[in-house]
Amino acid sequence: MKILDYLKQNKLYLDGGMGTLLHARGLAMGELPESWNLSHPDVITDIHRAYYDAGSNVVSTNTFGANSLKFSHVELEAIICAAFDNAKRARDTSSNKGEKFIALDIGPSGKLLKPFGDLDFEDAVSLFSEVVRLGKKYGADAVLIETMNDSYETKAAVLAAKEGCDLPVFVSNVYGADKKLMTGATPAAMLAMLEGMGADAIGANCSLGPAQLSGVVDELLEYASVPVLLKPNAGLPQIRDGKTVYDITPAEFAHTMSEYIRRGVRIVGGCCGTTPEYISLLHQSSIDISPAKTQAKGHSLISSYTHAVELGNTPVLIGERINPTGKPKIKQALREHDVAFILSEGISQEEAGAHVLDVNVGLPDIDEVAAMKNVVCELQSVTALPLQIDTSSPAAMETALRRYNGKAMINSVNGKKESMHAIFPLVKKYGGVVVALTLDENGIPSTASGRVDIAKKILDTAAQYGIDKKDIIFDTLTLTVSADASAARVTLDALRQIRDELGCNTVLGVSNVSFGLPCRDVLNGAFFTAALHNGLSAAIMNPHSAEMMKAYHSYLALCGLDENCLDYINFSSRLCESAATTLAPAAHQGSDKVATLHDCIVKGLKAPAAELTQKLLSKMQPLDIVKQHIIPALDMVGRGFEKHTVFLPSLLMSAEAAKAAFECIKARMTKDGAKNDRLCIIMATVKGDIHDIGKNIVCLLLENYGFRVIDLGKDVEPQRIVDAAIENRAAIVGLSALMTTTVAAMEQTIALVRKKAPHLKIMVGGAVLNQEFALKIGADGYAEDAMGAVRYAESVEADIE
Repeated sequence: MKILDYLKQNKLYLDGGMGTLLHARGLAMGELPESWNLSHPDVITDIHRAYYDAGSNVVSTNTFGANSLKFSHVELEAIICAAFDNAKRARDTSSNKGEKFIALDIGPSGKLLKPFGDLDFEDAVSLFSEVVRLGKKYGADAVLIETMNDSYETKAAVLAAKEGCDLPVFVSNVYGADKKLMTGATPAAMLAMLEGMGADAIGANCSLGPAQLSGVVDELLEYASVPVLLKPNAGLPQIRDGKTVYDITPAEFAHTMSEYIRRGVRIVGGCCGTTPEYISLLHQSSIDISPAKTQAKGHSLISSYTHAVELGNTPVLIGERINPTGKPKIKQALREHDVAFILSEGISQEEAGAHVLDVNVGLPDIDEVAAMKNVVCELQSVTALPLQIDTSSPAAMETALRRYNGKAMINSVNGKKESMHAIFPLVKKYGGVVVALTLDENGIPSTASGRVDIAKKILDTAAQYGIDKKDIIFDTLTLTVSADASAARVTLDALRQIRDELGCNTVLGVSNVSFGLPCRDVLNGAFFTAALHNGLSAAIMNPHSAEMMKAYHSYLALCGLDENCLDYINFSSRLCESAATTLAPAAHQGSDKVATLHDCIVKGLKAPAAELTQKLLSKMQPLDIVKQHIIPALDMVGRGFEKHTVFLPSLLMSAEAAKAAFECIKARMTKDGAKNDRLCIIMATVKGDIHDIGKNIVCLLLENYGFRVIDLGKDVEPQRIVDAAIENRAAIVGLSALMTTTVAAMEQTIALVRKKAPHLKIMVGGAVLNQEFALKIGADGYAEDAMGAVRYAESVEADIE
């Protein structure tokens, strides 16, 4: 029986932790667990068999960290081949008589993808593709992509799986206490992207115990139309008698997980700290619980790398300004590769209230494929808004969708066979909500019924590609009333019929209605109001238009979509403060650029930040620029990050903009012979741990606050850390560990630092740590995130002063 056929009528029990069990069996610090598939096959087989015997239907191969960043291609194939041999031997010798499957286990690469890291998206796809190909070759029943804490890397892995095999793909991400990934994505955002790409099950694993993941599970169950997966840790780690243990017992784990099954979770297992005993008790306590039926939820979602936007409830505003049509300055920016100008247009629309940004770079004299890829990637580095990819070129569309971090809106498809057969395969592969224009080979029907008939044809064809109507949003086409007095009425009638008869969402390019007429904003606002009352789900419009925004906020208040009229009140206050006809005249005209270094850093604009720094250096001392401009901007972003209103990608892009400024300052200081008098900090990932994403982020931020950082890298011997701290007269040692199995190495390093350099302050961080645990192993401070590290360093510096 195939695994998905089994899942239709049954729950799936996965296995539990592997790393802790391997260390208990002798895996040394720094030794790669995957190598034991070859060197200790009996141990790996025993662990797999124990999980099968405990009740697991699915055992994951010991390949979590297996990729060509760690092993040669020859070594990698040998390891994966042996991993499947071990799992098959366990399956065939297990006492469990039920259905048993083997999943290819794929974990994160350990690197952060560009633009926030140094790993290119396509390189990540290639990295995972090699593993997928080998898993398929050696007998996987499914692919389990797990412990992913970045939406972009998750997409790369899923794309590799979908392109490299025809196996079911289960995907599980790591959510923190704030119910978000490290890079900011919510469960709804991940569901939108992953369901769009065709993942067969979606869920959460690691990081927290089962009770702490309740909010994540609730959101997954609310939006998921596929089975939900859950693999929590056995609580939080503690040190007892020199060993890492967890604070939730097998019985407590089984009880909480059984409740999740009753709530609708279909696939269950364990992560760090769980053992066959945990899985056995879970199986025993829940075996008689009937599996909940997986139902299609019908939510029409698009997403960015941080959040989802739902179409069909509150109307959505799509900013139209990034489009060269009728906008000479956008044309000039595209021809001159002035990305900073285009980014400023995106930022200004976000600030004006847009929920989504339309992106059109179509000019006959540029490379649209390259331009679209560049603009989409750059925009996603400075704004968290979802994007609408607007192009008539299928090649440009595919390039953008492949690189887009989230589930995009796709503009557009129409009723022509050629259009549908070109665009629908892209929607199916990459996911997206596609704008469907109600025209076909015969043009635009003059009647509402004619446009509705085309909508029905589009829905029927989309269904043949496996695309649900929730991922189609119809544009009944706004034509100018100056040329046809009945144009607006026909558009609105078709809009209403599609909403009422087909149950589909709708979108319009509102401002087309007034083309050729004076005082266009007045007519646009009135038409927008009429469209909203006829069921408009989203509008492609100029968010700087006062009349359009008046219509929008008034509609929300009058229709009960604005609780206590708070948005209307805030909008009215801003409107009263503006004496002009637009909310932001300069941005409306497309002529503004961010004016201050502070704003450049806050918004993550690197090139303008460097340019403005050079100008400031002509009239200010270098360190004064740091103190008066750079640090206040970073503090502003940092406070937002600490309050969870700003997410990691924005923090990193602000840090990169600050770095661009700081490079100019360092060059001037070197030329002038000036020195940086801030503290020296030694940073390292401890012995045995090869994960350094978090540590690298901390280093970047500390450097941009002016601290002198010496990064020793990953898998660092304790003595080397001590030697570097003494040699460089450091004030702080910062230690990072991601794996529970390397916490002991962190404790050993702390002990050596205390012995050799007792004056040093020690701060620690990592996914497996908390404040209490940090103090228990002897650290002076715990940094939950990069901003926490900055705050701790500042406090140490203040004490010294």
